[in-house]
Amino acid sequence: MTLLPATVHPEIRINSYGWYLRKRFGCRVSKVNVDAGFTCPNRDGSRGTGGCIYCDNSSFSPGATQPHISIEEQMLAGMDYHRKRLGSQKFIIYFQKFTNTYDSVERLQALYQRALAHPDVVGISVGTRPDALSDGAIELLAGIARERYVCLELGLQSMDDGILANINRGHTFDEYLGAVNRVSGRGMDICTHLIYGFPGESRAGFLKSAEMIASLGINSVKLHQLHAVKGTRLAELYNRGEFVPVAMEEYIAAAADFLELIPAAVTVQRLYGSAPLEIRVAPEWNLKNNQMWYAVLNELKARGSWQGKRRG
Repeated sequence: MTLLPATVHPEIRINSYGWYLRKRFGCRVSKVNVDAGFTCPNRDGSRGTGGCIYCDNSSFSPGATQPHISIEEQMLAGMDYHRKRLGSQKFIIYFQKFTNTYDSVERLQALYQRALAHPDVVGISVGTRPDALSDGAIELLAGIARERYVCLELGLQSMDDGILANINRGHTFDEYLGAVNRVSGRGMDICTHLIYGFPGESRAGFLKSAEMIASLGINSVKLHQLHAVKGTRLAELYNRGEFVPVAMEEYIAAAADFLELIPAAVTVQRLYGSAPLEIRVAPEWNLKNNQMWYAVLNELKARGSWQGKRRG
């Protein structure tokens, strides 16, 4: 029998974030999304306008998360959903839409503390960009991390500066490295977001990000395929034949390769992205999130492999 690393779940062969949270907090913990009404530096003109070419936050956000609804109401609705669906007992409030450190420290502190005030909340997860992390925001999050769980989710998407420029990302790979350096050792988990399938990207090029994750000591990853939704510039490129999505089989194989190359200690939060049917353009794989999740895990199983296997 193969002896798997202690951090790898013996059945699914990866270090899933849900499993990690259950071990850390002793119960089922779910993330609850909230929209606190932020924008982005590549939308408001400080870095650019229009946002990333693929970005439509409604494609990955629950409909009940809207900025005109108080975060307390959003939290309660999300907690109720996860209690009924999964039997969750504790929660991490996920400040998700757009750039959730892009404001004054005073407003950030008020929002984070409102989320942490609920007795069933064990911590917060904050989605942001490498170029929107002020010293004050880092100090605030580090202070919270001394008492509560904090995960800082850094959107990178690609370590190739050419790709970052082509997708109107508005920051460079060096800025991501600088942000990681400033946050490391401050008591919070760092989660990096990556996408596979950009025009002109090879699997070998994408897989270089696995070594980057390992070398920087990143705690957690989110991975999904590049997909186009209505109203985005990526959808326009697709309709003109200038964006060809990767095939499902290619994505599954690349995701499995990626998992084999990252350390077993890195938690895996996401392996696939989807969009509501009414705004989905391409690719059309007709698989739900859990089906795609298991498609990747089954590929690892078919290989007789597991997360971190190719790291020796």
